[in-house]
Amino acid sequence: MSRPLLAALCATALLACAPAMAQAVAPASAVAASAPVKIGFINTERVLKDSALAKAAQQKLEAEFSKRDKELQDMAAKIKAANDNLEKNGPVMSDADRIKAQQNLVDMNREFQRKQREFSEDLNARRNEALATVLDKANKVVREIALKDHYDIIFQDAVYVNPRIDITDKVLKALDAQTGK
Repeated sequence: MSRPLLAALCATALLACAPAMAQAVAPASAVAASAPVKIGFINTERVLKDSALAKAAQQKLEAEFSKRDKELQDMAAKIKAANDNLEKNGPVMSDADRIKAQQNLVDMNREFQRKQREFSEDLNARRNEALATVLDKANKVVREIALKDHYDIIFQDAVYVNPRIDITDKVLKALDAQTGK
């Protein structure tokens, strides 16, 4: 037999067997397709706001930064008082005293803005660290729930979520239970 004839016979045999092969493969894929997919959703914003771990982190941040915040408030009050004094007494001050008071006010404002910027940067850095810790622990809890309850996928962000797949309360309870340990 020549090669072209052999190739034609093989192709014909494959075409003849293709429907039978497709039927043999179809039941396996049909079984996989009929298995229900279990989907869950967690509201990360709620976890970061409502969990005991997040609330404890927020209280710790407030305690850590309250002294610096108070200092900034006191400094702002001094600047306002100096500004009010300059507006009130500026017209009757000598030029040298008025210039000195204005320069003092500019220096105080510059120092206030520097300290305020440092405060904001430090607070944001610490807040991000604390939130990262909370999210890390929450993600571990989500993985545990996913494995235990056989979820195929759990989403954290969505445009719309049916409340029946929202497992945020379950995550909060498990996270709070771990925090209580």
